[in-house]
Amino acid sequence: MNKNYWTKRNVLITGYEGFLGSNLAKVLMDCANVIGLDILVRRKNTLFEKEDYNKITVIKGDVADFKLIKNVLKKYKIDTVFHLAAEAIVGRSLENPLNTFQSNVEGTWNVLEASRELGTVRSVIIASSDKAYGSHKELPYKESAPLKGEHPYDVSKSCADLIAHTYFKTYGLPVVITRCGNIYGPGDFNFSRIVPDAVRCLCLGKTLLIRSDGKFVRDYIYVGDIVDGYILLAENMQKMKIWGEAFNFSNENPMSVTELLERINIISSQKLRYKILNQAEYEIKEQYLCSRKAREIFGWKPSYDLAKGLAITIDWYKDYFLK
Repeated sequence: MNKNYWTKRNVLITGYEGFLGSNLAKVLMDCANVIGLDILVRRKNTLFEKEDYNKITVIKGDVADFKLIKNVLKKYKIDTVFHLAAEAIVGRSLENPLNTFQSNVEGTWNVLEASRELGTVRSVIIASSDKAYGSHKELPYKESAPLKGEHPYDVSKSCADLIAHTYFKTYGLPVVITRCGNIYGPGDFNFSRIVPDAVRCLCLGKTLLIRSDGKFVRDYIYVGDIVDGYILLAENMQKMKIWGEAFNFSNENPMSVTELLERINIISSQKLRYKILNQAEYEIKEQYLCSRKAREIFGWKPSYDLAKGLAITIDWYKDYFLK
């Protein structure tokens, strides 16, 4: 992180109270002027300490509100936007697709259109997902693979991704897109995700319920590496003129759910009980990414292997649940 680059820079993080948003804000708040927008603010379950809120300008609001987004960009003279706000849970997307499309698609075009109309934002980073690719036989997924989501969450990310690209191609907006593997680490309170739910069950002595057959293959990457990737990407956008590009972030170490749980057992020196339900619907069996492009173009690489990242994560949740 180049602190000189970020000092006094006005940065908007949409979804700043979420898992990735809070981790990113914690890193940037000591040097940048962080403006945080979220539909739920000052949450009970949060990574933030009470004093952290003194370092953030907190705005309660919805990214689906175009007028609000434009006013925030103008009022705070935003230089850099990290657009992370989204419906991020696949199960909720299946239950309420309209809300997912409003948050993930309309929210994205609001950020992009407001930035275009004002003409003063210098960098927009749009959080897409590995799910934007949909299902492909050729693995790992590279950035050149077609975006062809089929179900609500996946499609919302495919759409948002394509809309971001067109704002560069048509209007020259300085935007880049990120597509990440399964992120884990401190501050994730969405216990429908495998890592936080597994560690929660481990801490509380409960049985983990696995929706799939346990054989689904994904890559798992520590949140600190993703934060580093976002920051490094933002710092290099102007210098390297990489607008309109998409970048995968992955540690390129795919594994099945049961293999992941075995690693958690080894690292925690405990035995996690789990039950396989085999009830997952509309999920892709094997999905993982190639991150060579990010490595070669602007020098990003993971600093945390799975053992190190999981050890930090397990310790954090133990402090949270057992304090």
